[in-house]
Amino acid sequence: MDKARRWPRFALLVGLALAFIGFVALGSWQLERRTWKLALIERVEAQLQAAPVDAPGPAGSSSSWDRIGRDDEYRRVSVTGRYRHDLETCTQAVTVRGPGCWVLTPLETDDGWLLLINRGFVDPAQRDPATRASGQPEGIVAVDGLLRLSEPRGGFLRRNDPAQSRWYSRDVVAIAAARGLPEDRVAPYFVDASGSVPGGPIGGLTVVRFRNSHLVYALTWYGLAALSLAGALLVIRPDWRRRSNAESL
Repeated sequence: MDKARRWPRFALLVGLALAFIGFVALGSWQLERRTWKLALIERVEAQLQAAPVDAPGPAGSSSSWDRIGRDDEYRRVSVTGRYRHDLETCTQAVTVRGPGCWVLTPLETDDGWLLLINRGFVDPAQRDPATRASGQPEGIVAVDGLLRLSEPRGGFLRRNDPAQSRWYSRDVVAIAAARGLPEDRVAPYFVDASGSVPGGPIGGLTVVRFRNSHLVYALTWYGLAALSLAGALLVIRPDWRRRSNAESL
């Protein structure tokens, strides 16, 4: 075979070899992601079935804010205190009940620190607290729920606008600042309340679901790797035939 035909075939083989290596690497990465996702699902399911623990407090307590990490999300917690209904915030929500907002209300604990509680969902007609005055409990309340990590900046393609009181995510730091809450007294996480008060926001709507399509993705990448290998075999097959014919003469 002359050089004019040999180099394009060589370049094609190199490209197919690199594609094969890349596809195999991507498939293996998806299998690693699948292992991580299965461990995450198992951990979260165990946390959802466990008994509630005290909500983490300031530094110096047995379970403090500075120890909170990704592994703590969806942990069941309990806390008692008084709601500051005058400082509630509504953030955009889309639920099985339709669009509306999550009602985030600061809870002042007996120890003096504050924690944002996502009391639940209200539809647009109940956004104004005056429309649900019977569901605004006074005095000491006990709250059970799921620990959630702050959602900084905003939602998809929409940034929070504190000046206009437009909230697209539950950004604890920004909400606390907008409501004039002392930074050193506000927990850096919030809690999704699991229960509801008659006439108040509807709690217990937290969706705990993790997509786990990594096996499908892995098989797709491995399939593309197999096609790359098949393509390489088709490229070199004529050479094998010529050599075989030459050896048989």
